[in-house]
Amino acid sequence: MNGHQTLKAEPWPVHLLGLINPLLVITGNLLGGAYTLMGLVFVWLLCPMLDLALGESKVTRPPRSSSLPFTAILWTHGLLHFVMLASFVWFVLHSGMHWWLVSASLSCGLAAATSAIVTAHELGHHRPKSPGWWLAHAMLHSILYGHYTTEHNRNHHKHVATAADPASARASQSLWAFWPASIAGQFVSAQRIHAKKGKTGLRNPVLQGLVLQLLAFALLLSAHLYGQAWAAPLALGWFTLSALAILTLEYVNYIRHWGLRRHGDAHKFQAAHAWNTEARWSRWSLLELTRHSDHHLRASQPFWRLKAHPQAPSLPAGYYACWWPCLIPPLWRRLMAGRAPGL
Repeated sequence: MNGHQTLKAEPWPVHLLGLINPLLVITGNLLGGAYTLMGLVFVWLLCPMLDLALGESKVTRPPRSSSLPFTAILWTHGLLHFVMLASFVWFVLHSGMHWWLVSASLSCGLAAATSAIVTAHELGHHRPKSPGWWLAHAMLHSILYGHYTTEHNRNHHKHVATAADPASARASQSLWAFWPASIAGQFVSAQRIHAKKGKTGLRNPVLQGLVLQLLAFALLLSAHLYGQAWAAPLALGWFTLSALAILTLEYVNYIRHWGLRRHGDAHKFQAAHAWNTEARWSRWSLLELTRHSDHHLRASQPFWRLKAHPQAPSLPAGYYACWWPCLIPPLWRRLMAGRAPGL
C-alpha cells in the first residue's frame, strides 16, 4: 500500500482561516480609528510571514468527498463581503472625510480581493443563472469589475499562456506594466465576447455595467453638491477599495502565468503552463487558488477537489509572500530565474 492510499483527506476547517481577514476588517470598521489598519497589517505583513513560517505541504492528501462544508464556506465568504461593505458605509457615516478613510478603504479592498474575488472566481464557474453564479456577479459588480467572469471563463481559459490572453504576462513584462495592459485588455475582450453574440451598444452587458457604475458615482457627486457630507468620502472610499481589489486580483493573474507560453492555440494547455505553490497558508486561506494548473486542466472541478501537480513550475513562496518581491521587477526576475524552461 502506498503512502497516498494511507493518507486521509485534509481537514476542511483549515479553510475557515480565510474568514479571518473579512472579520478583522468588519471589526475595524465598526471600531474606527487605528483599528481600520487591522486588515492592512494582516494581509501585507502577517500573511507573508505566515506563508514563510508554515512552509509548503510536502505530502499531497487525497481530494475531499463531501461538498457541504465547502459550499457553506463559499457562501459565508460571499455574505461576509456585503456585511463588510455595510460596515464600511457605517464607518463613513460616522467618520466622514478623515485620514482613517484611507486605511479603511485599503483594508476593505484587500479583504475583497482575498475573500470576495476568490469566492467569485470559484462561483463564477457554476452553471449560469444559478444562485452561486448570481452571487459571484453581485460581488464583482460591488468592486466595479463585473465583466471578470465573462473574460475569465470565455477567454482566459481558452487562450491562457498565449498572446491572446491579456491576463497572461510575458517574461519581459513587469507587474507595473502588466496592470494597465491586463485591466484594459480584459475589459475590451469581455465586451467583444458579448458583441460577437449581437449584444452591441448599450445592449452589451459590459457597457451596461460601466454606465451603471458611472451613474452611481454621478449620484454620489450630486448628493455631495447638495450638502450630503457622507457622499464624497463614500465615493472616494468605494473607488479606492475597488481599485486595490482589482490590482490585487491582477497581481494574482500576473504570478500565475508569468513568462509561461504555449506555442499558439494548437498547443494544448499542460500543467507546465501555470505556476503553482503548495504554501500552506496561501492554500488554506485562498481556497486552493494556488493549485492553478489543475484548475485549468479541470475547470469544472470545485476547489476542494483540485490536485497538486508536482511537475508544474513552482513559485518561490506563497501568494502573500510573493507580493513584495513582485513589486520590484529586478528582484522578482532574480527569484524566478531558472524555475521554468527559458527563464
